[in-house]
Amino acid sequence: QVQLVESGGGFVQAGGALRLSCAASGSIYTIPTMAWYRQAPGNQREFVARANVTGEKYYADSVAGRFTISRDVAKRTVVLQMNNVRPEDTGVYYCMMWYQTGAYTRARDLWGQGTQVTVSS
Repeated sequence: QVQLVESGGGFVQAGGALRLSCAASGSIYTIPTMAWYRQAPGNQREFVARANVTGEKYYADSVAGRFTISRDVAKRTVVLQMNNVRPEDTGVYYCMMWYQTGAYTRARDLWGQGTQVTVSS
């Protein structure tokens, strides 16, 4: 069974830092993409950051320059380092990945259970 497990959410004051981690496990051949999304109360889920297995990284404009995504391809982990956080960064953060179970299998997406991040002003 393929799984994603997140950790690292919590409370932080504005201007502070928080580190989210996510680990994939199970029968996985490759993970082309690992990413973070977030959802604030009353809002739709939105993209935060993405890291491809080729090394490319992408960020939402709202977090660029403050958040850093990093992957360990061999360990199948992804980390989101959140610096200089703001109250508007509050929400449930979801780790997700596109993965394949074989060289010629269709890529599938899988989402973690989410971890709460609360930034106080």
